[in-house]
Amino acid sequence: MNQISQTYLAPPDVAHESFTDAVAAVARLEALYAEAIGFLLDQFNAVISGAQPKTRVRAWYPELRFTTTSFAKTDQRLSFGHVAMPGTYVTTVTRPDLFRNYLTQQIGLLIQNHGVPIEVGLSQTPIPVHFALAGRPGVTVPQEGVLDFPLRDVFDVPDLSTTNDDIVNGVLTEYADGSRPLAPFTAQRVDYSLARLAHYTATDPAHFQNHVLFTNYQFYVDEFEAYARKVLGDPNSGYTAFVAPGNVEITAPDAPLNQASKMPQMPTYHLKRADGQGITLVNIGVGPSNAKTATDHIAVLRPHAWLMVGHCAGLRNSQSLGDFVLAHAYLREDHVLDADLPVWVPIPALAEIQIALEDAVEAVTQLEGYELKRIMRTGTVATIDNRNWELRDQSGPVQRLSQSRAVALDMESATIAANGFRFRVPYGTLLCVSDKPLHGELKLPGMASDFYRTQVARHLLIGVHAMELIREMPVERIHSRKLRSFEETAFL
Repeated sequence: MNQISQTYLAPPDVAHESFTDAVAAVARLEALYAEAIGFLLDQFNAVISGAQPKTRVRAWYPELRFTTTSFAKTDQRLSFGHVAMPGTYVTTVTRPDLFRNYLTQQIGLLIQNHGVPIEVGLSQTPIPVHFALAGRPGVTVPQEGVLDFPLRDVFDVPDLSTTNDDIVNGVLTEYADGSRPLAPFTAQRVDYSLARLAHYTATDPAHFQNHVLFTNYQFYVDEFEAYARKVLGDPNSGYTAFVAPGNVEITAPDAPLNQASKMPQMPTYHLKRADGQGITLVNIGVGPSNAKTATDHIAVLRPHAWLMVGHCAGLRNSQSLGDFVLAHAYLREDHVLDADLPVWVPIPALAEIQIALEDAVEAVTQLEGYELKRIMRTGTVATIDNRNWELRDQSGPVQRLSQSRAVALDMESATIAANGFRFRVPYGTLLCVSDKPLHGELKLPGMASDFYRTQVARHLLIGVHAMELIREMPVERIHSRKLRSFEETAFL
């Protein structure tokens, strides 16, 4: 086989352009990205068709670059949309078509708050061919050994050494050239998660809505579909479609939903609105690992909020099966995020989310004030990584649970909240008591009372209603400084 030249074939280089209009800047990002992807697709098809490559093929992500020389303060009510000090700030961009609204908003705020233009051009970060071709019908990247030459000799492939969470974890605050991150995720990190989302949820990332519900119980999926069909029949609801795994989409309340026979690891359903302000439900199954995986990847979509609505073990004798638990603190014994977010970091309750959840419980149950205490407790939720913790010596765990004042135990909530804190995504938790292991009420068949079944049916509706209340809040109220560190990116 001929040695492939280490020079490369690439689209023409272009100079950076300055923009004071966010819409025009995003249009330029889309044009540069489309040209790069089109070039890689053409070159890849030629190689797969048998053309012998003689040189490397490369295309670059577009980038945004912003420079300010002033220390002048901007509108300090906003926790995003501005930078704190003079300097150059930069980020690579992928899928500007998918992130059009987000990019337009973030760029517009930056230009408005600082009064200087933003530059759009090509970065020095190559686009991996796997990400360039992801999701394209009929196009697959062959595994190593299928071709007569190593794929990485011709095309750039994903590089995990540059695909990480260093920015959101606060590890990277300045690049080698002195510039600073403009956004919380690089283009490679976003592309990695977009590919993972399509794999784990069996739905295209474009279907995801700005408000995400997580659950650990299939019953909530059935309730979500029933609710979706109801609102699709209401022309004033604002909802336009319902999407199930396999990208099966319906727009009419009585349309058949022919889902794939083989469900993905995390079946996901989307109740869509034209503006993206609908609701996505993810059945993450059981365990903190799944909870971390889902939130790791959904975070790149920059949702406005995510909530956990699932089952838990009640830890107090005063609780009944079917009671609700509104988390106002979290005991983290899940351990999956210990390396990214130390356990000594407090995970605060967010007032706006707490109020929305409590208001939703009142609206759905028609109880309020002191009467609401009959069915809902507010307190610490403990999340553990051992589903069968009851079978071990209980003296240690029970003592810790008692000292923490925990009222409920599950395997996902603290993980979801901690990752919301880490990724600056507003979070909350409302659980339903399904068993009371410390009081002899184990999760066994036939133990569900009529009250329990009624409460479970209400639970999903409460989560949906809470999201609808959150949707009505100004975005700057939801995304407050409570989730922002000392040195933050300008982009949300």
